[in-house]
Amino acid sequence: MNGRETEYVKKACAYVTRNGSELLVFEGPGHDGLQIPKGTVEADEDPREALYREVIEESGVATVGRVRHLATDVWNRRNDPPKRYVRSFYRVPVHEPRDAWTHTVTGTGEERGAEFAFRWVDLPARGEFALDLDDYLGALAAAEEPAGGIAAD
Repeated sequence: MNGRETEYVKKACAYVTRNGSELLVFEGPGHDGLQIPKGTVEADEDPREALYREVIEESGVATVGRVRHLATDVWNRRNDPPKRYVRSFYRVPVHEPRDAWTHTVTGTGEERGAEFAFRWVDLPARGEFALDLDDYLGALAAAEEPAGGIAAD
């Protein structure tokens, strides 16, 4: 290694799903490809708490069903100094009647004020995802929503 200490940053990533067959995505500034609601886990949060906050801040969706953890990994991003992201992925079922909308990001992060245009894509999702955010889409089938609707967490 080059003598520089590697930084680890915790991230919470949300596969927001509707009807068990659609995934919520957006194309945001600064990255080529589809994205999902995600963000940094703050010092006073665990990844699940950060997940709820990030979904609300980035998409405006505030009511979710039973959240299920799918995977946690360490993803390397080419940075100088090196940076590694400890990413926790969750399935987040919602009942959302809108098919598409634009939301202005809230919160205190660097994306505050940015506008994200959300839409649903059919699962299995196709297309180019930014930042390898599609790594665990295959795990969604194993975390199906319960029959009869969304259960409260």
